[in-house]
Amino acid sequence: LFRACAPGGQSQPSLAGPPRGWRKHLRHRPMGERGVGFDRNQEATCFVGDLDSQVDESLLWELCVQCGPVVDVHIPKDKLTQQHMGFGFVEFKGQADAEYAIKVLNMIKLFGKPIRLNPASKDTAETADVGANIFVGNLDAEVDEKLLYDTFSAFGLIVTTPKIMRDPETGNSRGFGFVSFDSFEASDAAIEAMNGQFLCNRPISCTYAIKKDSKGERHGSAAERLLAANNPNRRSVSARPNQFFAAGDASLPGLGAGLPPPPPPPGMPPPPPGMPPPPGMPPPPGMPPPPGMPP
Repeated sequence: LFRACAPGGQSQPSLAGPPRGWRKHLRHRPMGERGVGFDRNQEATCFVGDLDSQVDESLLWELCVQCGPVVDVHIPKDKLTQQHMGFGFVEFKGQADAEYAIKVLNMIKLFGKPIRLNPASKDTAETADVGANIFVGNLDAEVDEKLLYDTFSAFGLIVTTPKIMRDPETGNSRGFGFVSFDSFEASDAAIEAMNGQFLCNRPISCTYAIKKDSKGERHGSAAERLLAANNPNRRSVSARPNQFFAAGDASLPGLGAGLPPPPPPPGMPPPPPGMPPPPGMPPPPGMPPPPGMPP
C-alpha cells in the first residue's frame, strides 16, 4: 500500500483502495451455506482487508463473533492457486454490530499484520484521497499501527490504514509514520491537538506530509483544499470519529457530577461512637449529627 520513503523521511506513501473488482465478491457468493447467488445485507457487512495468507474463514469468524452475531463469512480465493487474495467479507446480524466491529477490530493484528475494516456498502469514491495526509514523527518503538489508529481516529475518519515505516530486515519501527483523513478539517484538528503531545513518553511531531515525487511541497495547500471543497463526491455530513474514549454525559460539568452517592453495602455496621458516618449515609438512630450538619 505504501511506497518506501525518500531519505528525507517525510515523503507521502502512495495510497491504494481495495483490489479491483472486489465488489463482485460482495454481491454474489458462488457457493456457500446461504445458497447460490445470495445477496448479502450490505449495510451489515464489513470489508476486511490486509489479511495474512494464514487467515481462514473460521479464524475470521472467531474474531468477529466477539463483536456481535455473525451471519456469514467469505474470503474469496484465486481459482487457480486456491489461495485467498488478502481480503474478505463478514456479514453481521445488524448494522450496529458491523459498525461496532469496525471501531473495535480495526488494526487488530492477525499473524503480525494489522487488518483493516471498512463498511462494505461504502462507495470507494467517498473515501478518495483528498490530500489530508499528515506525517507523524519521533514515534516510540512501542507505537504500532493500532495505537496510531486509536489515537488519531478521535479527530475524524481515517480512510486508509495508518502506516508506520519499518526496517525491511528487522521489522523495527523507524520512528515515523503517516495518517490519512477524509477531510482537511480532521487533519487540521489532529495537527493542532497532537503536535508536541506525548505518546508512549515521547513528544511526537505532526505536520502535513510531503507529496511524493515533488520537490518538498507539502499536502494541505490552498489548491488542495479548494479541490476537496468542490469535490462532487464530498459528503455533506462527515462521518463521526471514534468517540469510545469518552465516558459519561458531556453535558455534566465533570465525571460523576450530579450523581447521588452510592448506597452503603448491605449489612455494613454503623461507625464507631463519635465518628461521623460516610457521606450520603444517614447517622444511626440516637446518634447526634456531626458539627455543622443540620439535624
